[in-house]
Amino acid sequence: MKFFIDTANLGQIQEAQDLGVLDGVTTNPSLMAKEGITGRDNILKHYVDICNIVDGDVSAEVIATDYDGMIKEGQELADLHEQIVVKLPMIKDGIKACKYFSDKEIRTNVTLVFSAGQAILAAKAGATYVSPFIGRLDDISTDGLNLIAEIRHIYDNYAFNTQILAASVRHTMHVIDCAKIGADVMTGPLKSIEGLLKHPLTDIGLAKFLEDYKKGN
Repeated sequence: MKFFIDTANLGQIQEAQDLGVLDGVTTNPSLMAKEGITGRDNILKHYVDICNIVDGDVSAEVIATDYDGMIKEGQELADLHEQIVVKLPMIKDGIKACKYFSDKEIRTNVTLVFSAGQAILAAKAGATYVSPFIGRLDDISTDGLNLIAEIRHIYDNYAFNTQILAASVRHTMHVIDCAKIGADVMTGPLKSIEGLLKHPLTDIGLAKFLEDYKKGN
């Protein structure tokens, strides 16, 4: 399973990259605003800065919600850097734009997916990634992980090439559960990745090793 980090914070992206397990980055307008990145030119520059840190795919989201606007913005984003994946909303014009970019061999990420039906449409339109938001489903007492399982089953039935990118991952158990189900990618905060490092027996064992070493020296 690929590990993406869901942030626009360059420091956190660099930290995840330095860990040696980062495969890509996802961002959105809300995450950009959180880092104080506003204005089209600044946002575009920030995407390039992210691409210069990571080796993998960087999802850059269009703001437009109409077909022509998405095509214009998406092409501008794709031209920024070879690592850019155009992120499109799961709406009618978003699916049409996905097909357009797919035909031109421009990679896409269809986002804000909350049902298996939406995931089928994204795959049929040739999306590179489909992003079901599991955390937001959990927030409304719906099983987000079950949606990942449904999409996995459907995609395997028909050998769709679209990768399942589990989004809105909130914590380490989400990461582990997505891996069990067979998500191709997970994207979440740095803490959800670093949480995989932690186990009290590791800490106890390391402390004992160091204690025994000191006794012998």
